[in-house]
Amino acid sequence: MSLHTEDSYAGWYRRFVRYHQMKHPGEMGADDVSAFLTHLAVIENVAPSTQNQALNALVFLYRHVLEKDLEGIDAVRPKKGRKLPVVLSVEEVGALLPFCTGTGLLQTRLLYGCGIRLNECLHLRAKDIDLDRQTLWVRAGKGNKDRCLELPDSVVSPLRDHLRHVRTIYDSDRKNASPRVYLPFAYERKEPSATTSWEWFWLFPSKRISNDPRTGQARRHHIHSNTIGSLLKKAARKSGKR
Repeated sequence: MSLHTEDSYAGWYRRFVRYHQMKHPGEMGADDVSAFLTHLAVIENVAPSTQNQALNALVFLYRHVLEKDLEGIDAVRPKKGRKLPVVLSVEEVGALLPFCTGTGLLQTRLLYGCGIRLNECLHLRAKDIDLDRQTLWVRAGKGNKDRCLELPDSVVSPLRDHLRHVRTIYDSDRKNASPRVYLPFAYERKEPSATTSWEWFWLFPSKRISNDPRTGQARRHHIHSNTIGSLLKKAARKSGKR
């Protein structure tokens, strides 16, 4: 699972145990889970998706950690409404872009030009960009699915310049024997050399070396999502005032 999912599940385990006065999960069962989920819906008034996430976390805990099946869960479910997504128009996106700069501008162009999610953009590697065919590959995206997308003409030249810049960071890392990049799943054990290859280098590498939150090893990670998220919020505020 992704690190975000791991953190979310661990958070639900803590809330579940605290709700039941620090009682060990192994001493509880479906009735206790139902009581906790009902509390979330009735007292805390959480959204249906939030309650579903709590349920998934607890089912995972019992099935894969405690090796116990949860049967007969009967909890009050929050009412699920139908909401339309908020989508920017072409004109609004056009008004937003002039207030984005540098790498953030390129990322924003990819988000709106290719229709990719923020995390999908940040997880791109050098090998996922094919400028000759003008294509971009999203690997293990939503639903753990791959998909190939067409690059807009307007991003081809900026991407080429950006790749030249990223290549200098990569060459400097190799010259200085800097820490390797993270590889998904168990691919690092299968192909150790890939951790230092250009193909697997991040398209948007972080400026600093930082420790892997899982292993504690120093690595070159990609830019944090807060960086582009903060840029987009500032750009949206500025474009709205124009």
